[in-house]
Amino acid sequence: MEPVFNHFDQAGNAVMVDVTGKEPTCRTAVAEGKIFVTRPILDAITGRTAAKGDVLGVARVAGIMAAKRTWEIIPLCHPLLLSHLAVEFGILDEECAVRAECTVKLSGKTGVEMEALTGVSVALLTIYD
Repeated sequence: MEPVFNHFDQAGNAVMVDVTGKEPTCRTAVAEGKIFVTRPILDAITGRTAAKGDVLGVARVAGIMAAKRTWEIIPLCHPLLLSHLAVEFGILDEECAVRAECTVKLSGKTGVEMEALTGVSVALLTIYD
């Protein structure tokens, strides 16, 4: 059986998936990632001494904002009314890294995987910045 690519029409044009006939269901997606940093940077993050301030606090807000606006960033994503969005961090001291996890929930007709992936990506990029 060949895979179905529902973001393309019969002519191969990119289209937004039609979810009109779908029933809303509870949907949850969790994405995680990590960023490796130098020891001085990790110490500045954990000691809250970074020149830019509260690195993880700013990264949390950036991840949340990005997830909420995924439809503006990723072509063909549906604008979604998210009911829950959280970005959490863990310090991986031995790896000299920060782990980020983004959880997104809603009751709707389409999944929230792209929102979770966008949220965790932007949170990690903000840490790097």
